[in-house]
Amino acid sequence: MSTRLATVGDCVAVLERAYPPAWAQPWDAVGLAVGDPEAPVCAVLFAVDPTVEVAVEAAGGAQLLVTHHPLFLRGTHGVAETGPGGRVVASLIRAGVALYTAHTNADVADPGVSDALAAAIGLRRVGPLDQDQDPAQAQDPAQAGSTATPPAGDAAVPAPTVCRGLGRIGELPEPEPLDRFCARVARALPATAGGVRATGAADQLVRRVAVCGGSGGELAGAARAAGADVLVTADGRHHHVLDAVGEHPIAIVDVAHWASEWPWLAQAAARLEAGLRTRGRTVSASVSAIVTDPWRLHVPSR
Repeated sequence: MSTRLATVGDCVAVLERAYPPAWAQPWDAVGLAVGDPEAPVCAVLFAVDPTVEVAVEAAGGAQLLVTHHPLFLRGTHGVAETGPGGRVVASLIRAGVALYTAHTNADVADPGVSDALAAAIGLRRVGPLDQDQDPAQAQDPAQAGSTATPPAGDAAVPAPTVCRGLGRIGELPEPEPLDRFCARVARALPATAGGVRATGAADQLVRRVAVCGGSGGELAGAARAAGADVLVTADGRHHHVLDAVGEHPIAIVDVAHWASEWPWLAQAAARLEAGLRTRGRTVSASVSAIVTDPWRLHVPSR
């Protein structure tokens, strides 16, 4: 099949089949935020956050920036360059770069954010965290707009996407103590100032692991009910974590929000390239290495 350059609209069509906007939470802001759907695209940059630094990186050679977090999650009345949001918009428009966001719709997709986190950690036999999910709640990918079922053996075609809800659960190849498991998580994710921290005893054994990219502390109960020994997630807050470990015999492994979602970028980039190939289009997709975690300095307490 001959290929030609894609447009922004072509890329949006593939991304929205993988991460249907209908799966996003009502408060979310997903989709095309900046740019012309008819504009040609040679290169696409994927990043977690649409910061000024990431916008500058995208302006250096990409025509489309795809981020997990929205630029404006709350309503805005202007995009003056007096604020970071306005500077991002101005930088992108001047460089002819479009901006697209897949947020909570990518969180619940399978494969999605938590699937990528589970794969990075090395979990096996990964499935939905909510084992009692009503099948009616997991939308049929054919009706939700996800990719079509590929022919047998066609590795170039993305597997179908389904809505599995938040969180995944899987197993380690072999049980290991919590301190070794935390080291595994630290190796699997990009380094941040906060690193990896955990509740529980260093020598307690970990076999079944629940994960939720981003803020998933509210899933501690569901994780334990599914048999998880630990829940890997981000944004652990003092009282919530105290309540969670007090109520459920489970360890919480807390990582940086940005780091927990970063593995999804490569997965999404590969799905975009593969999805476009099936349409006879081609782009070069890459992942930003800019650390947009806001915490930059950590001084251990004595």
